[in-house]
Amino acid sequence: MGNERDTGVVLYGYWRSSSAYRVRIALNLKHIEYRQKTVHLVHGGGEQHSTGYRAINPLGLVPALVHRDRTIVQSMAICEYLEDVFPARPLLPVDPAGRARVRSIAQSIASEIQPLNNLTVLNYLRDGMHQGEAAISGWYNRWITRGFSAVESWLSDAGTGLYCHGDEPTLADCFLVPQVYNAERFSCDLEAFPVIRRIAGQCRSLPAFERAAPENQPDSDQQGKHSPVSRP
Repeated sequence: MGNERDTGVVLYGYWRSSSAYRVRIALNLKHIEYRQKTVHLVHGGGEQHSTGYRAINPLGLVPALVHRDRTIVQSMAICEYLEDVFPARPLLPVDPAGRARVRSIAQSIASEIQPLNNLTVLNYLRDGMHQGEAAISGWYNRWITRGFSAVESWLSDAGTGLYCHGDEPTLADCFLVPQVYNAERFSCDLEAFPVIRRIAGQCRSLPAFERAAPENQPDSDQQGKHSPVSRP
């Protein structure tokens, strides 16, 4: 899954997890060799609930990254760790203002959009609150629209280039593309977000993003380059 050497990095994830997707992109952009171990979030009620995986991450969430006998959880913390330990091909700008801008975009996606629409919440709406698919779709679209409206505004300023910040991919792009993928899965209307769609298309043209795509993972049930999800 990586590109240069055996680094001893192991990523526990699931092909459709947007949080694991972010980390795969970061690993690929930084040319870090890694092995993947699948934690299937659906089969058998979800392998994330198993005793074995709970020993790795007591929260029972993916991703988890193991390196040098240390386990790091939460996608932002993992990506920051990779920046510190593998400083080549940085995914954060050198200037403090730029670093803050990139982190603000990434963290807004990770904290304000994705948690409201993750599998745990959707399952609770369906099974605990007895909501139908139309209501769940409405819920999903509401939070995508709210969050992407803010992101689109930020991306409309002068700091944006080919990518979220300047003309090289950063952590902001690593976080944006998986959220766009999820929005497409749930048939969210993205016409109001032309900058987001342009940047997502630019990112998806890069091999690092293509290799990280859910449909190209070994545990995917939609394996192959051509995803059923439309590309902008």
